[in-house]
This record gives sequence, C-alpha cells and structure tokens, in this order.
Amino acid sequence: MTAPRIAITGGTGFVGRHLAERFENPVVISRRTGVDVDNVSALAAAFAGCDVVAHCAGINREIGDQTYDRVHVRGTLAVIEAAKRAGVKKIVMLSFLRARPDCGSPYHESKWAAEEAIRASGLDYTILKAGMIYGLGDHLIDHTTRTVKTLPLFATVGLHERTLRPVPVEELVDVMVAALGDRLERKTVEVVGAEELKLSKVVRRVGDLLERPIGIVPAPVWALYALGQLTEWTMKVPLVAKAQVRMLAEGVSHAVPGTELLPEDLRPKKLLTKAQIRAAMPDDGPFGWNDLLISG
Repeated sequence: MTAPRIAITGGTGFVGRHLAERFENPVVISRRTGVDVDNVSALAAAFAGCDVVAHCAGINREIGDQTYDRVHVRGTLAVIEAAKRAGVKKIVMLSFLRARPDCGSPYHESKWAAEEAIRASGLDYTILKAGMIYGLGDHLIDHTTRTVKTLPLFATVGLHERTLRPVPVEELVDVMVAALGDRLERKTVEVVGAEELKLSKVVRRVGDLLERPIGIVPAPVWALYALGQLTEWTMKVPLVAKAQVRMLAEGVSHAVPGTELLPEDLRPKKLLTKAQIRAAMPDDGPFGWNDLLISG
C-alpha cells in the first residue's frame, strides 16, 4: 500500500516539526516557507498531490495581523477550501483540550470555531483536542527550566491550583500519525498525558533535576494575567501568555463534554519522569536581555 502524501500547516512550529520527522518528504507549510495560512490559492497549490492535511497552525498570542480570528478561524476556512480544490481526502486538526464557545477567551473560542468549520466541511476529519504538550522546543519545560535558572521563586496560577495532564509530543504525534492513516475517522478526541499533577509538581521536578531549590508561591489569577500582558508586550516569546494563564487557571486535565476518548492502544502512557524532562530541557540559560523585543 502506498503511503499517503502529507501536508502540514504550521510545519515549522513545535508540533509540526516533530510530525514532519515521521514522514518522507512531507509538504511543510508555514509563513517561514512563504505561505500564509489564510491564502487559499497558495495553500491549494501546496496541497496539490496530497492525500491528507495535518492542520497544526496556531498561535497563543496575537501580534499585529496575526490574530486568533485570522490564524485559527479564517486560516482553517482557507485550509478547508484549499483542500477541496486540491482533492485532499482528510484533514487532521490539532486543537486545544478546553476549546469551547462563549467562554470569554478569544483563544478558546477561535479554536472552537475552527473545529466547527472542520466538522461542517463535508471532508473526512479527525480533531485532536490536546492538553499541554511537552518535548524539545516546547513552552512548558522550556520556560519552567529557564525560570528556575533565573529566579528562586515560581508563581503558580490561582490561589487554588488546578491540575494538568502533560502529554509528550512523541505520543501526541503517534496519535496524529494514526489519524493521518485510517484511524479515528470523523471523530473529535481528547489527547492527554497519563499523569495528572499540578504545575507546582512539574516545577519541583525540574528544580530537583537542575539541583536548584525553588520556592512555590501561589498568585491570584489577575496578577498572572497582568504578567502575561506585560510579557506579551516585552518578550519575543512571552514568559506566559494570557491564553496560557486562562488554561492553567481552569485546569488542563479534561476535555469539554462531547469529546470522545482515544482507543486504549493510542492513549499516551509515558509519565513525566526525569528522563522525559531532561530530553525536553533547552540548552539556553536563564532569561536575559536577548529575550526582550527591544534587544532586536
């Protein structure tokens, strides 16, 4: 059987890069490759000859014209139209675990609108509602590591900390590969890690691995929103984005009602061990001047 020809939107991003490594000569699509996610003509040309599209394009903060509406909503509508023009058979979309309508978060609502567009497209599809993903090049372990290297204190989100179920990127990609084949047709499924824990536990595991003592300070959600706004204004990659504050404030452990569970053989099983953390740790040192937008 001939392997399907794969196109990956957001193919130079965190998940897209890891997914591309699993295939021979995938079509990698991103702004870096000269294709905007809302350009139907350019997308259709890129999709030509492809059987399936992995739609991984997404943002966690708005910068200039890269808004949630443009990237998540209009971008997904463009991917659908381009897929139809190019004769693509299926779209596998990477969404967020808690994406839903009418919740007051532009990130969550725009991801939900994109899901709804996929489900109504008439194409075969799989929607993966993923929790917090970690691995080399991520945000979770990357920023936790660099924060621990910078400060002896770490502020958790909310006075009553919620839990998350971090999923290793390699296990998420396993699910995506299965969906890009012949599994999970016309399904919306949750993808979460095997272990449920608080962010403070993740921070302590990172601190132990680095042999750095770290104090955990619970902070009110409003204070973390203010920090998120400040770092979105000032940092190339924010210490924490407002959308991420919202995620952590409500917990990242369970999908919204109506989301199906993965089949047992596809469910992530790896725990957040020292080896898993070490493999995801960046080589970068503490945060500094070069992380600021004004540094050029």
